[in-house]
Amino acid sequence: MEDRPDGLDEERLPEILRAFGIDAEETDYARVGFGDYHWTVTGADGRRWFATVSDLENKEHCGSGARAALAGLRRAMETAAVLRERDGLDFVVAPVRSENGETVLPLDGRYALSVFPYVAGTPGAFGQEQTAEERAQVLGLLAELHGRTPPGATPEIPLDPPGRGRLEQELAGGAGEWRGGPYSEPARELLGGNTAALRARLRDFDRLAGQVRRSGAAPVVTHGEPHPGNLLRVDGGYLLVDWDTVGLAYPERDLAGVCADTAAFAPYTEATGRTPDPAALTLYHLRWDLAEVAEYIGWFQAPHTRTADTETAWRGFTETVEALVRGAV
Repeated sequence: MEDRPDGLDEERLPEILRAFGIDAEETDYARVGFGDYHWTVTGADGRRWFATVSDLENKEHCGSGARAALAGLRRAMETAAVLRERDGLDFVVAPVRSENGETVLPLDGRYALSVFPYVAGTPGAFGQEQTAEERAQVLGLLAELHGRTPPGATPEIPLDPPGRGRLEQELAGGAGEWRGGPYSEPARELLGGNTAALRARLRDFDRLAGQVRRSGAAPVVTHGEPHPGNLLRVDGGYLLVDWDTVGLAYPERDLAGVCADTAAFAPYTEATGRTPDPAALTLYHLRWDLAEVAEYIGWFQAPHTRTADTETAWRGFTETVEALVRGAV
């Protein structure tokens, strides 16, 4: 995020970092990513770390409300840690444990901290084009991940997109409160002008979800967002970051984020024996867009100002609504 977290007492960071055995000499805010807040940390021993602060009030994919989101985030981070520790999956950039064995520590009632080893690699970017060789490498990682026994903490990911109730409420006439900000009224107008198309996409989603459920496919451990923005290029290979979305789901939840060309999944099929289901791929593409719209409704209903992050959110909101309006399935 470009903006720093609202209301967070950043002076508490060194104190909480000590619970991870880190005596922080430097904490530098890192304006990277979108959703969480990040710092690079240098300890007194010279070691470097990557500290991530999550806003539990805006972490709906982990749980609705701060308390549920904290519990869900802990399960996700524990899952990533076990995949690295138990299964030896070196491509999992997992959180380190505190001296009490925890992977997530609350900073206050709204924010929580996880700490990761600092990895010197080349980050990708969301939407970045990949070569066939690069896609094959990612599919190899996913094949390995999907074949693992789920850790006991692994969250179960429902098919319905997070925030669906909020989206349906606004499409039904809107009982939600738009508390004010420069994007509140434009967002409400954009929704109002595209109600019929967005309702049609929800019907498409339900039709596909029924089809996928009837397929009888088994869920696997999925990362959730293995797009280039969550990949680090290191020594010719890839590492996967941002495991807060990890969970049990159909494998197409991950595969849909790699490419749209079904022929490109040949390396995955060869490694796993599974042929991706076109209906499930379409379902998860649609789920992503519907979840994005629902999340941005929450952003623009809440009090906000015009910042670099809200400008990014507005572009994402308009582009996603336009894609849904165009994208009958």
